[in-house]
Amino acid sequence: MARRIDYYDDPDAPKANSIRPSAGAFVQREGKILLIQRSDNGNWSMPGGAQDPGESLTRTAVRETLEESGVHVRVTGLVGIFTDPRHVVHYTSNDEVRQEFTVIYRADYVDGDATESDESTHVGWFTADEIVELRMDPSQRKRLEWAVSREEPYIDPEGD
Repeated sequence: MARRIDYYDDPDAPKANSIRPSAGAFVQREGKILLIQRSDNGNWSMPGGAQDPGESLTRTAVRETLEESGVHVRVTGLVGIFTDPRHVVHYTSNDEVRQEFTVIYRADYVDGDATESDESTHVGWFTADEIVELRMDPSQRKRLEWAVSREEPYIDPEGD
């Protein structure tokens, strides 16, 4: 099975050989946050993925959320733009190493039941306190902490 390996500020990480825009959705419902457990590495994350040709990045967030979680959403705002070059993702299937380039949107639940997919082994709604205990990549935790605690969009600092 192909794997995804996240590296953050790791001197032993492979060098990035691509950048591909990605989008994710921070979805809250009744005080809980929608998360998926990724099938490629077992980590928990907000639903999201890479932009396809011919679609907007906003549409990517909506599509990926539905594909990975079974939940329909409507984008309402922006959590932030995360492009830290110290975060790279190694896809073992093709040896691609992507530099982080992810836009996280705020989104409202529209309908649908939290359902697993080929890309997710578990899907659920979690309180902020429950999320602390879940295994996830540091970059994902940073995104979630920002989304929960701030209203203004995150923008990577210059020089990072």
